[in-house]
Amino acid sequence: MRIVHMIGGGDTGGAKTHVLGLLKELQKHVDAELVCFRRGEFSEDAEKLGIKVHIIDTGNPFTDLPHLKKLLRPGEVDALHCHGARGNLMGVLMKRYLKVPVITTVHSDYRLDYLGRPAARLVYGTTNTVCLRQVDYYICVAGPVTEAMIERNFPAERIYTIYNGIDFNAPKNCVPKVEFLRGLGLDYEEGDVVVGIVARMTAIKDHSTLLRALKEASDVCPNLKLVCAGDGEDEKKLRDLARSLGIEKRVCFAGWVKDMDSFYNAVDVNLLSSLSEGFPYALAEGTRFALPTLSTRVGGVPVLIDHEENGYLFQPGDYQTLAEYLVRLAKDPSLRKELGDKLFEKSKREFSLDHMVEYQLEIYEDVLRRHARRKSRGRRDGAIICGAYGHGNAGDDAILKSVIKAVQGLDKDMPITVLAKNTDSIKRRYRVNAIYTLHIFKMLRAMGRSKLYINGGGTLIQNVTSQRSLFYYLFTLWAAKRLGNKVDMYGCGIGPVTGRGSVWLVRHVLNSSVDTITLREGDSVKELQNFGVTKPEILLCSDPALVLPPAEESRALRYLNSHGLAPDGQYICFMLRKWPGFSDKAGAIAQCAQYAYEKYGLTPVFLSLNQVQDTYAAKEACGSLKCPYHILDDLDWPELIISVLRYMRLVVAMRLHGLIFSSLSGIPLVGVSYDPKIGSFLRYLGYGDCMELGEVTAEGLKQAVDAQYKLTPGAPELLACTQRLIDVQRENVEALRRLLQL
Repeated sequence: MRIVHMIGGGDTGGAKTHVLGLLKELQKHVDAELVCFRRGEFSEDAEKLGIKVHIIDTGNPFTDLPHLKKLLRPGEVDALHCHGARGNLMGVLMKRYLKVPVITTVHSDYRLDYLGRPAARLVYGTTNTVCLRQVDYYICVAGPVTEAMIERNFPAERIYTIYNGIDFNAPKNCVPKVEFLRGLGLDYEEGDVVVGIVARMTAIKDHSTLLRALKEASDVCPNLKLVCAGDGEDEKKLRDLARSLGIEKRVCFAGWVKDMDSFYNAVDVNLLSSLSEGFPYALAEGTRFALPTLSTRVGGVPVLIDHEENGYLFQPGDYQTLAEYLVRLAKDPSLRKELGDKLFEKSKREFSLDHMVEYQLEIYEDVLRRHARRKSRGRRDGAIICGAYGHGNAGDDAILKSVIKAVQGLDKDMPITVLAKNTDSIKRRYRVNAIYTLHIFKMLRAMGRSKLYINGGGTLIQNVTSQRSLFYYLFTLWAAKRLGNKVDMYGCGIGPVTGRGSVWLVRHVLNSSVDTITLREGDSVKELQNFGVTKPEILLCSDPALVLPPAEESRALRYLNSHGLAPDGQYICFMLRKWPGFSDKAGAIAQCAQYAYEKYGLTPVFLSLNQVQDTYAAKEACGSLKCPYHILDDLDWPELIISVLRYMRLVVAMRLHGLIFSSLSGIPLVGVSYDPKIGSFLRYLGYGDCMELGEVTAEGLKQAVDAQYKLTPGAPELLACTQRLIDVQRENVEALRRLLQL
């Protein structure tokens, strides 16, 4: 595998460290080399590290191009990996000539790269923006950079996220602390607490916030000193600000520092005040020296620093909060050591250079495999998944995640497109393409290129909530088949469908357009039989969400603690939804919650699967409660919901997936049915009480709670019921495998 990296060659700071560190290790595994379009410190340092470097330095990208074509010939290169505006430009210019995938690493928010430099922003920023749209694959340094790219409509399915890796095995050759600091020009005295920042003096790094914080903090802690490593166009302005604040003797503007090991060894606190970052090496490198760290809450910094656990985070520009943290650390040496040690352990465990290189190699293999697939398979490839997605419902999200997992489990490189209401949220969460549900022309064009259409999960074939939605989903099934797709209805529910015309339409479309239907409960099988649907393969399976794993227990514990719930507490969980007739029953639900608290000591917890509808219903139900209660309306990841529900003693739910998630831990269940699917699931599951919403009374709910309280959460007989459905769920995937002939 020959991978050629291309970069302008004037890069400094984190980008330089990333590229050189990566190439040094990559060349141990693949044929990795570097093309620099400027001779200088970058290329010299690369050569010192033993990296194979080619220098093309004509000063003009268009005169560089013939030299580059002589160096890199078609068939001799597997991929181009570009960095920065100049690298991206040359990669795009070489793309058609070499016919290889072009990858770029996005180190930060490209719109902010030239902040405060309008001429450079106009020329280089514009060039880079245009070229980024022509690149094939993107590697973003930190999740927030990835999210920014997705928000700007870069293809989510071709974006990878990587975090800078640190070489914890590198030797440390440090000048003694006092000698080094005084050599920089700092008036250091024994007992001083030295804060260090490594950053160019540009607007984006916002040194002015740090200087203002130092002024406030040093009034309380006179032993605080600051060393700024780096140069830049704002240096004179910052010196003037330090002078005007009266702290010029506390601040050392050290300029460009080459001996960074000695720098990190000499400072007591590592700090960054940036307005925007990717995953800054300035902080990550400091973890090698177990430095306590303060930073703005930007970019990928929160991935490294857990606020108040191994460091402190503050909002950009908030110098008052920063000053408080500086005082706290200056006064407490043991706190500095505790935070620094914890950050060192986390960084060594999760952000090592070896880990970064290993993932980078996986990315190359993935890109080359996908590129070969695109060339060999031609125009038709991929799957389209359609359902009630992007509406902020955790149950539907769980279905979608399970369907995507099933498709990728069968063919991990298959391109996936989701039809959804909120396309941005789908792209961010699942790194797949998404088309707005009602963008018919885009949908039809995608169907003309795909080979598989999945009507995914949920009860989509029904007209209780909307006649229009029934027509829409039937139309998509019909169109997908006419445009040459295999059509699968995956782990779904059916009905109710009312009206002779609607029943005829369902029978006609399903018989003529669907290849396979897998159903999540037995009542749906009977519905299809009643409709006269006989031509597709029909299988009784179970809900796709049953295979979702819970989140790590530590995440659930952090969530519970942050919301004032003790992990060893006793709770009854209500999962409600706003529905016609609910308001008439809200009082009965409140009486049930009060009863559970008074008789069994169960504190009511109202958990929202849909943050708008369910929270509104929860507030209506708990308005008359005289006992303590909690409303949890910020759980938007199904796996975390599953983990949190493990700590409930009993669940009362109108939401189907509230029952499904709870059953995974064998929690006793009471279903309140506004839709036949609730009762159908509980009958199929084999345990739990159920009552129709219209028949709900306070006494009826109390009796159901009494009956379910007798059951033991997590009892083997309850878990066995769920396991039976999990086993059956696998047939959803097997049916899909047969359909694809894999």
